Amino acid sequence: MSIYDDIVNDEQNKNYTAARLYPVFSAPKTAKVLIIGQAPGKKVQDSGIMWNDASGDRLREWLGIDKATFYDSGEIAVIPMDFYYPGKAKSGDKPPRKGIAAKWHPKLLAQMPNIQLTVLIGAYAQRYYLNLTPKTTITSTVQHFMEYLPEYFPIVHPSPRNNIWLTKNPWFLTDVIPELKKQITRTIQV
Repeated sequence: MSIYDDIVNDEQNKNYTAARLYPVFSAPKTAKVLIIGQAPGKKVQDSGIMWNDASGDRLREWLGIDKATFYDSGEIAVIPMDFYYPGKAKSGDKPPRKGIAAKWHPKLLAQMPNIQLTVLIGAYAQRYYLNLTPKTTITSTVQHFMEYLPEYFPIVHPSPRNNIWLTKNPWFLTDVIPELKKQITRTIQV
């Protein structure tokens, strides 16, 4: 059985499987760039295609790559902190379920020996992989992105919900995004 099948058949995911919802991730063995975000949104869960929404369009723009490179090149892997849409909260989506990344990420990472750069999108991925305290702000983490290179590159979520944050932090688009594009270009053949 594959890791995908193991995730589908995991007791922890039985309600999703019973509802005919399936894990959304991509882990090609040839990948050089890994993108780790929160969890699929409703639109992505329904389509089964990672980052298949307005956030994905903005993310690809920030990375400096097109859809073909993102989906079909085998250079990009996408592993969320939870493989399923967690549901709606008061503002935005619920957080990813605890323990999912710890259980499945090591198994998936072991199958991708060529990963050279991991883009960490949002607080959940950054706190988990960078061992940040809950008091560490995403703004501070992203401002100090150079401290985490060459292995990790932390960014904010590309959701339209973050337009106010982007307006308040113009340095992100002028300083961080050009460096992100440079790192992506250096890592894969764009």
